[in-house]
Parts: sequence; C-alpha cells; structure tokens
Amino acid sequence: MGDQIYIRLKNKINIPKDEKILLKDIAYLSANENWKNLLEKSFIYQVKKEDKNIVVFDIFTVIEKLKDQHPNLEFQPVGPNQTIAVLSEFTKKPNFLVVSFIWLLLFIGAAMAIMNFHYDVSMQEVQQRLHYMLTGQENKYPFWLQIPYSIGLGLGMILFFNHVFKKRINEEPSPLEVEMHNYQQNLDQYVIMHENEVSKKDDH
Repeated sequence: MGDQIYIRLKNKINIPKDEKILLKDIAYLSANENWKNLLEKSFIYQVKKEDKNIVVFDIFTVIEKLKDQHPNLEFQPVGPNQTIAVLSEFTKKPNFLVVSFIWLLLFIGAAMAIMNFHYDVSMQEVQQRLHYMLTGQENKYPFWLQIPYSIGLGLGMILFFNHVFKKRINEEPSPLEVEMHNYQQNLDQYVIMHENEVSKKDDH
C-alpha cells in the first residue's frame, strides 16, 4: 500500500479560457509537504475552445488521472464529489448609459408598484381617517403623517435588504441574498447532474 493522500474538491472555481487546469486549481490536498508540492502541479485538464462556459470535474475522473500519473499513491476523497469550473473571459467595464437606463427602469417600476399598492389599500383615506381620529379635524393632505411614513418606508427597505449601496449594515444576509444563494445552489446542482461526464455515462 502506498502513501495515503486526502483530496477535497473545491465547490466552484473561475478559470480563464484556454487555460491548463492543475490539481491545485480544483482541489485541496492533505499529504506530506513533498507529495503535496508535487501533486498540486499535476495536470488535470486543458480547456478547449469547444468548451462553452462550464466544465464539471468529478472526483472519480480526477483520481483516475492521478493514479495514472502516481500509481504508488492511494487517494482518499473527502467532501464534495464535483467541482464546477466557470470559464471566464476578460470582462469589459459596464457601460454607464446602460447601467443608468436599467437603474432608471427599475426605479420607475418599483415606484409604480409602491404607488399601485397604496392605491389598492386606500392608504390616503387611511391616513386622512387616522389624522381625524388623532386631531378631530378633517385634512385632505395630512403631511405630518405622510412625510414620516414615506421616510420610514425607504428606511425599512434599506434595513430589509441590509445594504446601503455596496455597504452592508451588518453581517446577517438579506432575504434577497438568501434567495439568490438558494437559486445558485439549485443551478449548480442542475449543472452537476447534466454536465458531469460520469453522470452522462451512467444515463447511457
């Protein structure tokens, strides 16, 4: 029995296109220092032009490649069984006009949604009635209620999403971040099931 090497695949990595992928790019190793330095430089895959945006590496195929190169070693997998490699190209800076247009579109859409909601629940009438109950006077525009309410609505949205522009208020994730994380996990699971070469062979 040869020396034992523990190998743990990374969940997800970003790799430039036309890049050689080495073991250190997709996995963590636990071994003595000499073997670790040698194995980390082991060639795993050459990204090809026909590869689209994602390549999935399965632990079994990785171990097979390593055994071919180092037959005297014993590899023990731990952790995730697949690594998703996202092939990225040089990204341009976002166009200011496009970003401004999208921001304006979202701003108008959000404003319309809020106004329609307030119209549906008769918010103005509610505030007028509340003003009458507190003061005993009729007032069509109770600004002393409407202005703090509008400010509080904006502050409530900031607290709900836990962000002021790029600055996070505290370490707790916002509901939007949790939903995006769940969506990304489901997407990664789908990719693993449909892009994994081992899974494709099993299906056939």
